[in-house]
Amino acid sequence: MQQQTISIKKEILKITVMIIGSIIVALNINSFVHFGNIVPGGFTGITILVQRLFLTVFDITIPFSIIYLPLNLIPAVICFKFIGKRFAIYSVISIFLTSMIVDFVPYIELTNESLLASIFGGIVNGFAISLCLLAGASTGGTDFISLLMSKKYGKDTFNYVLFGNAAILIVAGAIYSWDSVMYSIIYQYVSTQILHTLYRRYQKLTLFIITDKPEKVYEQIKECTNHGATLFKGLGFYQKKERSMVYSVVSSDELHLVMDKINEVDKDAFIDVIRTERIVGRFNDRPYQ
Repeated sequence: MQQQTISIKKEILKITVMIIGSIIVALNINSFVHFGNIVPGGFTGITILVQRLFLTVFDITIPFSIIYLPLNLIPAVICFKFIGKRFAIYSVISIFLTSMIVDFVPYIELTNESLLASIFGGIVNGFAISLCLLAGASTGGTDFISLLMSKKYGKDTFNYVLFGNAAILIVAGAIYSWDSVMYSIIYQYVSTQILHTLYRRYQKLTLFIITDKPEKVYEQIKECTNHGATLFKGLGFYQKKERSMVYSVVSSDELHLVMDKINEVDKDAFIDVIRTERIVGRFNDRPYQ
């Protein structure tokens, strides 16, 4: 019963964080993106381009949701099948909520200076998307593509999608101005780097743990992360004693928990943490639900 209560509280917290992230994404579109004349990447950028095109050519205002929701339909179905059912459902809620807020909340002019809008808008967007991802949801569009690629290749691919968004920006430059494209590139780059910093699920770290209690250390790693480990025996030159070294690879977002657990069983353990560029072979990534 207590475990069920904790689980419910966690889900409520996740939904709350996801809603906050979705609201921030929408407000960012109606403030920095709009007044900075920025074209974001992904489906948001396509939606804004279509809106501006219809307004310029036909003098028709099309609601954001009319374009954005259908664009995300197929990616959401693919996400449901290949990433996770709960993740897909939360993502659909996030996409719908963002669309409604963009349509019904008035524009908020914080600045009309494009450089400021591109920098601060990128920071806000990266932060908001990170909140949604940490809560187990996506804001849609190229996020789905990034997550599918990350799941397949086992590494962070958000930086690669940044280059894919260049096609959208080239179209924006051809229709509007290249100044707008340059500011949009700044916006996209800043957003991607913030996201890369805050959402670290697919960033891997290698641990070298010198310990006198290797079995207990491994038990903690296994319990926390379900990852394996390798034991090496060696000679500690300082004390001239035989020492044990446990080698393991964990995800970046698991590091603090693993370190705390190791410290509980061996306060004298010496831990070397190294960033891992690539893994070839089996690695147990936590599945999306």
